[in-house]
Amino acid sequence: MEAMDSVAVMEVTPVPDPLFVGATPLIPAPPESELVLRRSARCLGRPRVPVYAEPQEPKQSTGRRGRPKKKRDEENQDPAPQVAAKVPRKTAKVEPKERKPMPVVGPEPVPADFTGAAAEDDALGTGKSAKLRVKETLRAFNSHYLHLVQEEQKRAQAVIQEIAAKGAAKNKDGKKGGEGEAKEKRPSKRPDLKAITKMQENNSFLYTEKVLGPIPGIDVGDQFYSRAEMVVLGIHSHWLNGIDYMGMKYQEKKEYENFTFPMATCIVMSGIYEDDLDKADEIIYTGQGGNDLLGNHRQIGSQQLNRGNLALKVVDDWVQKGVQGHVVYKYKLKRLEGQPSLTTTEVRFTRAEAPRKISELPGLVCDDISGGQENIPIPATNVVDDPPVPPSGFVYSKSLKISKGIKIPSDCAGCDCEGDCANNKNCSCAQLNGSDLPYVSFKNIGRLVEPKAVVFECGANCSCNRNCVNRTSQQGLQHRLEVFKTASKGWGVRTWDTILPGAPICEYVGVLKRTEEVDGLLHNNYIFDIDCLQTMKGLDGREKRAGSDMNMPSLHAENDSEAPPAPEYCIDAGSIGSFARFINHSCNPNLFVQCVLTNHHDVKLAKVMLFAADTILPLQELCYDYGYVLNSVVSPDGKIVKLPCCCGAPDCRKRLY
Repeated sequence: MEAMDSVAVMEVTPVPDPLFVGATPLIPAPPESELVLRRSARCLGRPRVPVYAEPQEPKQSTGRRGRPKKKRDEENQDPAPQVAAKVPRKTAKVEPKERKPMPVVGPEPVPADFTGAAAEDDALGTGKSAKLRVKETLRAFNSHYLHLVQEEQKRAQAVIQEIAAKGAAKNKDGKKGGEGEAKEKRPSKRPDLKAITKMQENNSFLYTEKVLGPIPGIDVGDQFYSRAEMVVLGIHSHWLNGIDYMGMKYQEKKEYENFTFPMATCIVMSGIYEDDLDKADEIIYTGQGGNDLLGNHRQIGSQQLNRGNLALKVVDDWVQKGVQGHVVYKYKLKRLEGQPSLTTTEVRFTRAEAPRKISELPGLVCDDISGGQENIPIPATNVVDDPPVPPSGFVYSKSLKISKGIKIPSDCAGCDCEGDCANNKNCSCAQLNGSDLPYVSFKNIGRLVEPKAVVFECGANCSCNRNCVNRTSQQGLQHRLEVFKTASKGWGVRTWDTILPGAPICEYVGVLKRTEEVDGLLHNNYIFDIDCLQTMKGLDGREKRAGSDMNMPSLHAENDSEAPPAPEYCIDAGSIGSFARFINHSCNPNLFVQCVLTNHHDVKLAKVMLFAADTILPLQELCYDYGYVLNSVVSPDGKIVKLPCCCGAPDCRKRLY
């Protein structure tokens, strides 16, 4: 068999390191002539703690205020392909050491008229598309993973403190100790394997049987961040072996009576074997075995023709001496004709064939829309309009502006931790979050373990340092982003870096106003209601988040009163705002909204933050659920106003409101 399966996952090389530099000012323009639209945190498209019973349908809103509203002209156009093509999901890391996403291919041929199995609904009778079930499985894995990382960090910290205490006692007696023992009892590096076990115990693997040929929900070009997620999806059954195969027991099954076993079903190219060669449409694959997996990853012994190597034996295979002089088995695999192309912009980008400088970007209209305010420049590109124009009609600001008459409280007490609060099990801010800090740290970037009713961060009155993991939302932009013109949705935002689940994206900023100030205003569709309190109390059809009841006593005293059905405050990003104002809606988003408190506990004035719900690959567009309620917009004559949704998600609701 000279074929690679349709489950091809392209190898991702590191994104070029140089940061974007330079900036040119935006061209001011008059605001668009449209009515008010109100976004909120009511959206349900966020990751949750895994529950393996089928979820019930969300409640419908009954009391949302309605008034005439419109969406900007670009969103009223017919749907059309966007500039940035889809990039599938990856999961969290296998080890604390960052890895490249790994390509996966299989030897089974696909039909000549193959059009992609991901477009089909799976056969489980849930009414969900196969793509959505893949995403839900990956989110469940990531939820387990982050909780287990949190547990492991706590355990490791306790061990280190215990060793340090014993070392101090030994030193008093004139004996050496402490440091050496701490090195011996370093933290475990495999919470991903524990997450696999958790999901296996709960029968939450997506596909439990090995599959020949296309797998529903998995497309050519899909990329995965770790082998562990391939295991929970059922693409590759082992977290370490490079070749997955069906053994001799399958010969007994009638549906396989014409096959020869063992038969390979999937291979992984992780970059460990130095004899591998990846040309995208043709792969020279090295068999398994003889590799120093725990050392320098070089061949230290000869391979044997058994197990996976025997299962992968195809027409074009041979034996040769490898780079290190040991016998290795080689296999030549070619893609079948009729499969989707791998020469997408995402593949070119991840193979370091994309522009390395801002000046090389196609359709560049602005070097940095932030004008140097952000940690990293944010270029803007436009290959849709002729002539191309930059985003306009607003003043960039990375921080929230406060309207006159609104006073932000600053009366809450802070913690007395030294250094990072992660090192103090008695941190008072951790207690507010339910005894554990809401974040775990990865490469100096905090990752939110799970969406919460509200996150209590360390603030101005805390004694911990500015790099404390519990100040994650205060660290500014951490990833390279680009504002780009889409074909059907106006401006959008996409990433140039891999963003992991739980990583902070940005704060939704603008002008903080009372909602009564914007009621009836025209020409503004960038209003975001701060409805955290209403969500915590489950009002107006909102779904409560974890910790809603627990956190209420810790909040500002005014929150104990009966909450109004509509939020009292909102953020207006119509004329002042950041790149967050350009992040588009999706019915199947990769971001979620999180309310955060820092210097006060008045949840009605909480910060509105956006976090990654999934692993987001380079050139994938960022999106979140705007939270509009269907049939909630009513015209002056009492008729319901409807607006088609152009998000293009497999499970799109077809209407924005």
